[in-house]
Amino acid sequence: MITRRTATAGLAVTLIGLAGRTEAQTASPPAVNRLKGNGLRWTVTAKPAALRLRPDAAKEADLWTLNGELAPVFSLKHGADMRLSLKNETALPLSLHFHGVRVPNTMDGVGALTQKPVASGGSFDYTFTPPDPGTFLIRPCILGGSAEPMERGLSALLIVEEANPPQVDQDIALLVDDWALAEDGSLALAEPAPAGRLGNFLSLNGKPTPQQIKALPGGRIRLRLANACNARTMRLRFDGLKAYVIAVDGQPSSTFEPLKSVLPFAPGNRYDLLIDLPVEAGQSSTVIAQIGNGFPLAEILTEGSPRASQPPIAPLPPNAKLPEAIKLQDATRKDVVIKGDPKTNALWTVNGATGKPSDAPLVKVKRGTPVVLALKNETAFLQSMHLHGHSFRLLHPLDDGWEPYWLDTVQIPENKTIRIAFVADNPGKWLFASTVMERFDTGLWTWIDVS
Repeated sequence: MITRRTATAGLAVTLIGLAGRTEAQTASPPAVNRLKGNGLRWTVTAKPAALRLRPDAAKEADLWTLNGELAPVFSLKHGADMRLSLKNETALPLSLHFHGVRVPNTMDGVGALTQKPVASGGSFDYTFTPPDPGTFLIRPCILGGSAEPMERGLSALLIVEEANPPQVDQDIALLVDDWALAEDGSLALAEPAPAGRLGNFLSLNGKPTPQQIKALPGGRIRLRLANACNARTMRLRFDGLKAYVIAVDGQPSSTFEPLKSVLPFAPGNRYDLLIDLPVEAGQSSTVIAQIGNGFPLAEILTEGSPRASQPPIAPLPPNAKLPEAIKLQDATRKDVVIKGDPKTNALWTVNGATGKPSDAPLVKVKRGTPVVLALKNETAFLQSMHLHGHSFRLLHPLDDGWEPYWLDTVQIPENKTIRIAFVADNPGKWLFASTVMERFDTGLWTWIDVS
């Protein structure tokens, strides 16, 4: 998790060898599939496609795409409506969750809780106005059926642009994913993975890594990084450059340089960073996924005439729609105990139960109530959990304050307890769920009721 004013990198990562490292791609910036709609209205069809993920693969992988594309980006200005019509041409029911967006509850996209799942051949219209600018993830969210659609490639980014964004030379979206591929390059999904499926091939915006970004010497770029892996937590390292975090999980943060140039990066996490590049041409710097000996995701190369000197990096304006303070003394408090061990066939549970829509909510509160959750991870696995419809603060261990950023996805280390606080200001039924899709599918979730 991120500590005050810095970022730590002490969270465990499963180290396995990833196949398929290739020479740097030449796109500048890395190829992003921007889906164009009619104004701000998109019709998006989820459908099968046979694509070759690994360039040297003998076979194509049977994937699911959005309008035939992997890792598309939807972009709109803050204050505009998001209107997206989903058509489902896959074999399974679907719904789309706008991960991190504080949407109205009917638009939260939780199949079997906030909406009826979209059956094969059916459609559903998502319409809402994102209340906050930021970088958000779009992914499947169906109770008991999210892992396979996401593993097959159904993920995207939503960028809600600030009215006055930081001045940069390039604004680059990077969606990181991993894939479980057989030796011939086909998708390998046969074996169950109750702890979470770890892929053996990394991609960036649906393309092989590393990819190359060409930028002016002395320039400034904005990187928007999002983790769309089913289960893989990693650490990101920035070699040969200075990266300054300006937003975490879509919300503005105190601007800070990551400790040792490393950030923890769990499924569902997003970071916005500003990067000032060397003033000399021909300089190379790299964004590394710290898995095993490290895998380059993007290589940034300076070329051309140097840019004029840049003004100092400044933080984004704080989000005035989030509370300046949370009255912890008035909070409704609840312990949330996470248990489970796939090695012994012990089910994933929250407070002794697997998630069911018919069960009572974890907490039931009136709108505007402060809530503090004590998250106790009594497992031997790092647990990454996401709260729908809200942003929260990570409390200090003594409950005497909070870290200077907002989150919607938090990592709870093995056999540790952390506390989060938020104001329950968005009415509806809201999931609090694992972002490891296979754990979510088998019941590692609960929900809160705000009325």
